[in-house]
Amino acid sequence: MTEYRNDIKNIAIIAHVDHGKTTLVDELLKQSGTFRVNEQVEERAMDSNAIEKERGITILAKNTAINYGDTRINILDTPGHADFGGEVERIMKMVDGVLLVVDAYEGCMPQTRFVLKKALEQKLTPIVVVNKIDRDFARPTEVVDEVVDLFIDLGADEDQLDFPVVFASAINGTASLNHEQQDENMNSLFETIIETIPSPVDNSREPLQFQVTMLDYNDYLGRVGIGRVFRGTIEVGQQVALMKLDGSIKQFRVTKMFGFLGLKRIEITSAKAGDLIAVSGMEEINVGETVCPVEHQEALPILRIDEPTLQMTFLVNNSPFAGREGKWVTSRKLEERLTAELETDVSLRVDNTDSPDVWIVSGRGELHLSILIENMRREGFELQVSKPEVIIREVDGVRSEPVERVQIDVPEEYTGAVMESLGERKGEMTNMTNSGNGQVRLEFMVPARGLIGYTTEFLTQTRGYGIINHSFDSYQPMAAGQVGGRRQGVLVSMETGKASQYGIMQVEDRGTIFIEPGTEIYEGMIVGEHTRENDLTVNVTKMKAQTNVRSATKDQTVTMKKPRIMTLEEALEYLNEDEYCELTPESIRLRKKILNKSERERVEKRKKLSQQS
Repeated sequence: MTEYRNDIKNIAIIAHVDHGKTTLVDELLKQSGTFRVNEQVEERAMDSNAIEKERGITILAKNTAINYGDTRINILDTPGHADFGGEVERIMKMVDGVLLVVDAYEGCMPQTRFVLKKALEQKLTPIVVVNKIDRDFARPTEVVDEVVDLFIDLGADEDQLDFPVVFASAINGTASLNHEQQDENMNSLFETIIETIPSPVDNSREPLQFQVTMLDYNDYLGRVGIGRVFRGTIEVGQQVALMKLDGSIKQFRVTKMFGFLGLKRIEITSAKAGDLIAVSGMEEINVGETVCPVEHQEALPILRIDEPTLQMTFLVNNSPFAGREGKWVTSRKLEERLTAELETDVSLRVDNTDSPDVWIVSGRGELHLSILIENMRREGFELQVSKPEVIIREVDGVRSEPVERVQIDVPEEYTGAVMESLGERKGEMTNMTNSGNGQVRLEFMVPARGLIGYTTEFLTQTRGYGIINHSFDSYQPMAAGQVGGRRQGVLVSMETGKASQYGIMQVEDRGTIFIEPGTEIYEGMIVGEHTRENDLTVNVTKMKAQTNVRSATKDQTVTMKKPRIMTLEEALEYLNEDEYCELTPESIRLRKKILNKSERERVEKRKKLSQQS
């Protein structure tokens, strides 16, 4: 007869980005009495990284635990972006059920589909939480129907389709089983978790099996492996065997163990089947490896993680301004930093090239790689990166590329422009829904290379009213011809020096300027976008010739246009094949790979001749 641990429940919270997962966890923490009455709990307490706080997104999965009555509920807050899908997949292995959070107005979105698919594949028990029930135009009953359709579409079995629905307003800290009236607290959600989520099997008398699903690093303890005890018992001081991914076995002693409660890690001396814990003492532990007794070595199945779909070249900064603003600029430091990132980010790949100063870095999407770059900039690194490129694979002998499922919500008047621009990028429309309030939802399948650089164009087309979401769907045979890419040429500086107001104003009518007066620039640096398709070399350092003739009003009546200052993501999307983005803690500069104009022209000429022959 199978025994269960009824004192514990393990759940993951999954949702599309911005549907309120982290806010919901905040409220569960507050209402469970896990914090002292006078303890200050900041908003989105689980998002600990500076970039997570600024952007309001979760990047790394976090775990916490609360006590409700006699039950310990372990909760894992997962990212909503498909770019961090590597985090979501591993979390599914640690839990017995999921809370699927869906916005009461937006309904099912591309990432809702992505995260739910992962949960159903693991045969996890779902609870659906329709959140933001207090929003204007909330449509809870239609959203529940959408969720049912999505479950059927993803091949859910009968047990999974019989899911309970809780209606909640995480921001107000209320929930109920009835969408027309909210209770004063979230007790109905707590009760639903206790009743619905299966308890872990209690096989703690059998030999130990503990699998690592997340990694952390601590200056005092070194590498910390976080995971679930699937079988048996583990104790501090115990001599155990670590079954490595390459088949080798290492022995080590468990030096410290931690459990989770609220936002704190609590030191513990033992744990048994069903517990989620952190273990230190193993220097070389990796995600997916199994810890078991020395005398009973049996590894759990290795975790499968989706392969990267996008790659970029990272290079040592070799621009004329290299080393001016950054603390770490050498290839040795860059390599150390990229290797360190691999220790905790399992979705990332770093490959060496023929040059010791160049690496190919592959990830799950633009956001995934730009977050890594942003973290490196903040830590004081200087580097250069190339245009993001999709990774082409052979699938059944056919050259295939990643295709994304794109969902767009726009006001009715912009639908024509959006459909035309995605058609040019080889997008195929799969669905169109008119919600009746002037908003239209469009669904497309678009090659991933067609979406590189599309966001900026999309926001311009829809005057900022459009919302675009996309997530990786599958690899499909490559679309023929050119897909996407920048149409405009650029304005390239021919001089090194400081940009002057006079110099900029001389070339303003040739395009859009990216820099302000006083900016230091070098030859070959991109200072603006040309109105035409070709590149144009300009001199923005030019000073006004001094004469002794003065007009009282001439200099005062001239006004400059506002320059277009790019964010990191916009700069990466903007790049062409012959350009680099130079990144330092203080600056983001776009530049040509070949800085000298005549050299660039020679290379271009050679390229044309070789194409003709």
